[in-house]
Amino acid sequence: MPTSPEHKPAGSATTTPTPPSHAAPKRYEAEALRHHASQLLQAGGLESARASTVAEVLVEGDLLGHDTHGLQLLAPYLNALATGGLRRSGAPRVLAERASVATWDGERLPGPWLVREALAWAQPRAREHGSATVVIRRSHHIACLAAYLEAPARAGLVVALACSDPAIASVAPFGGTRPLLTPNPLAMGYPTAGDPVLIDISSSLTTNGLSDRLHREGRQGEHAWWLDAHGQPTRDPGVLKTHPPGSILPLGGLEAGHKGWGLGLFVEALTGGLAGHGRADASEGWAATVWLQVYDPEAFGGLQGLVHQTEWLAQAVRENPPRRPDAPARLPGARGLASKREQLRWGVRPPAGVSEGLAAWASKLGMEPLQALPTRLPAAERQG
Repeated sequence: MPTSPEHKPAGSATTTPTPPSHAAPKRYEAEALRHHASQLLQAGGLESARASTVAEVLVEGDLLGHDTHGLQLLAPYLNALATGGLRRSGAPRVLAERASVATWDGERLPGPWLVREALAWAQPRAREHGSATVVIRRSHHIACLAAYLEAPARAGLVVALACSDPAIASVAPFGGTRPLLTPNPLAMGYPTAGDPVLIDISSSLTTNGLSDRLHREGRQGEHAWWLDAHGQPTRDPGVLKTHPPGSILPLGGLEAGHKGWGLGLFVEALTGGLAGHGRADASEGWAATVWLQVYDPEAFGGLQGLVHQTEWLAQAVRENPPRRPDAPARLPGARGLASKREQLRWGVRPPAGVSEGLAAWASKLGMEPLQALPTRLPAAERQG
């Protein structure tokens, strides 16, 4: 588990948690959510330790504000357990291994558990050899990439993670009109003198998760992040559901999307390419191909040298004159860590529909639904 942000290193720049407004959705105590999610997964057939790991990663996604890749995924995971798309037991098959490099076949085991296992394999080897890499083919979905970054970064390591799903296509090549890749996220965490920097980006302008949510809720996007099947930009995420389908624009959009497209291809090479398994092979359903790398700064310029550089940059970002006074420049991950502190204090707020979905699964599996926290507001706000 990542170190609690309430025990942050000296010199950490943080945002003071703000109490929820009166219109805030229901909130749940984070540990209770983890336990409930774990119990649901166990009732669905997943072994206890693995269920706990998956639950921890999903709740961490919500805590960090990545709520399209948090508990919103639990119902699909439970469905995959029920239908056999997610394997309940077993171990990854080692396809290749050297001193600090390994390739695994994930055998469609739970993605969050596989990534945590890969981190556990890579970190001591990075301490010994300077860096270590694990590539995983045929993992099940791995949820929020940012959810894996904080703990190793606080431990003085640099961690990088990327994934693709060879079974899904939603991003067209720059200049093309037919989807070929997934948004292909790439994440990195590294230490500073305070909070770590947590970078979690996609190689496209938005994600499948947000596109699906907007479409499900009948909403348009804020910008023309999609192309229809004729290659025309649109704010309508529903173009991904047409026949033939539209696509998500690569990072950079119509003007500079060659940059995001190149990044997406790089992720494909790191994941499917190094794993030797990807889009050129028969689809096996919702999945992930994963690349994970851990670096120990002590094998390079030293942790002190790294932090000297990263903290200088962090402070320079904080002091950078803002374009708008109400929206200052910020470091990647700062808003997520502030969200985590706020929700650990006031309770986790799953997005609309998640609580109802979990209650339905609890009923189906013969469990009691999780009870929301009572409203916890300071006296001044209750009076306001």
